[in-house]
Amino acid sequence: MVAAIYAGTLAAALFATGSGSTAHGSWLETSGVFSVPSTSSTSKAVAYDRDLVPAGARIKVRQFTSANGATTVELRVTGVKPNHLFGVHVHQKACAADPKAAGMHYQNAPGTDAAHTTKDNEIWLDFKSSARGTGSSVAKHSWAFRKGEAGSVVIHSEPGTKGARVACFTVPFRGTS
Repeated sequence: MVAAIYAGTLAAALFATGSGSTAHGSWLETSGVFSVPSTSSTSKAVAYDRDLVPAGARIKVRQFTSANGATTVELRVTGVKPNHLFGVHVHQKACAADPKAAGMHYQNAPGTDAAHTTKDNEIWLDFKSSARGTGSSVAKHSWAFRKGEAGSVVIHSEPGTKGARVACFTVPFRGTS
């Protein structure tokens, strides 16, 4: 009984800090508020198209990687354009004033042909926002990120592999070595 109380208290403390590890795996939770891009300062949540993702819109990303390497990424947004289909992918690098700074999509098996650009090889979190401008999505994979190779979530103007980059959120994804 004491062990169960201690484990619950430890989990609550780790949840409050935003990341942690247990015998069952590791997790991360981070959130941000989108702002206008600036070349003079860095923001972890940047809105490039303020018609689709207005300044002040919010984002939350959670990552859980189990002890066997399976990874789940959850996305929640509020304040985006209502009733719109968005594409969302994990990208390789952090966000900056230039939308291209986030690099390419993170891929489990890197490659440049169409066979590598799939939901199974990448993290796709496409969603349709509600009439209130909220949305969420979950992606689950049997693989884990490679350490230091996944750096952001990019929101695109269309689902799938098309669409302009309309917002970017820097995420310190946990990876394995």
